[in-house]
Amino acid sequence: MSNKDIYILGIESSCDDTSVAVLKNDQVLSNKIANQSIHKKYGGVVPELASRAHLSNIIPVTELAINESGISLNKISAIAYTRGPGLMGSLIVGAEFAKSLGVSLNIPVIEVNHMQAHILANFINNSDRNPEFPFIGITISGGHTQFILVEDYFKMKILGETLDDAIGEAFDKCGKKMGLKYPSGPEIDRLAKKGNPDAFTFPVPKVDGLDLSYSGLKTAFINLVNKNINKNPNFIDENLNDLCASIQKTLVTVIMEKITKAKKKFNLNSVVIGGGVAANYEIRKILNQSKTVASPTRIRELLAPTVIYVKPLLKVFHDNLIKGAAHITGGGFFENIPRSLPDTNLASKINQTTWTVPEIFQWLQFEGGISDREMFSTFNCGVGMVLFSDPANTEKLINTLSSENCDGFKIGEVVSSDYAPKKSELLIR
Repeated sequence: MSNKDIYILGIESSCDDTSVAVLKNDQVLSNKIANQSIHKKYGGVVPELASRAHLSNIIPVTELAINESGISLNKISAIAYTRGPGLMGSLIVGAEFAKSLGVSLNIPVIEVNHMQAHILANFINNSDRNPEFPFIGITISGGHTQFILVEDYFKMKILGETLDDAIGEAFDKCGKKMGLKYPSGPEIDRLAKKGNPDAFTFPVPKVDGLDLSYSGLKTAFINLVNKNINKNPNFIDENLNDLCASIQKTLVTVIMEKITKAKKKFNLNSVVIGGGVAANYEIRKILNQSKTVASPTRIRELLAPTVIYVKPLLKVFHDNLIKGAAHITGGGFFENIPRSLPDTNLASKINQTTWTVPEIFQWLQFEGGISDREMFSTFNCGVGMVLFSDPANTEKLINTLSSENCDGFKIGEVVSSDYAPKKSELLIR
């Protein structure tokens, strides 16, 4: 068996992005993408415009990928291209370019199934934690939503798929109704973090087996918006964050219910996702929370001794870098932090997106069905000590903590209680 390195030129043109990558074995040397902004004014991909843009982009993008990889074109061992599924015109551009280049270089040209590639991408440069066969594969994107039983690299069986709209398409159409830029999925995901996911209720489609449907849910969303706009022309602007949070919650719920069903039916706990919508924060959060096995990581977390903050606390105190401190023990954020503030018109405003909540707390919340409010009322959620400082000293404070082998980061600010609903209320978003 040869130990010679294999260099693959990968070409993807299934929709509106022209993507070219160079791989050395399972290592990505370069990955260049040309986006097609022309579709934004239409609120969706126009197939004819997409194929014309691919024609303009594919050669310069390939040149960029080759140059960045640090290897010459004649070192390429084989060319892989997307055979489908996708937009026919876009696929033809990538296929004909790959075949022509392959003939000129006298190297093999490999057809790749778009959906299989989404799943197998989880094995790229990931040898220390590759998924173990068999597992449930889920491909979620603007054009596709599928559940797949993955028994081996090329042994895959479709278990279910959308009967109408893909999940990414539903995100985009709901976003278009709210006046969000295309593609709307990332924007809905961003705004949803600021909204109330229970502000509006939408029906969860009931479809047999592992098939899915998003068309009715999309229509229900559009109808709700239209109904309320007739009453209040400013309805979208006044409720944008809540609308995003509510529709995202429902769209994701459809996926999660099917995941639970698939895991139970096939007695598998391993779930692998791929496709553009796999980047959605809510989906990734819930999947991480749903790891129910008592992993070694969780066991270590539960057995870890309490962190002692005496040494770093004395250091920042003697350097006059803090004005107060709160040890986040029993009572969590909502009891301990307000007690550290003067009995005046002050309140704390905490931004929970400024740090990553440890996986042990995510798991505990999911398994116990605990609300965000209750989690922050009872646990420290990864913040053992809160220090109050003058804004001018914040950077120096963090650096001093670091020198004492203690991680520090800004999580919020002290605000006037005029901003807060109650004098001692902790505002968490």
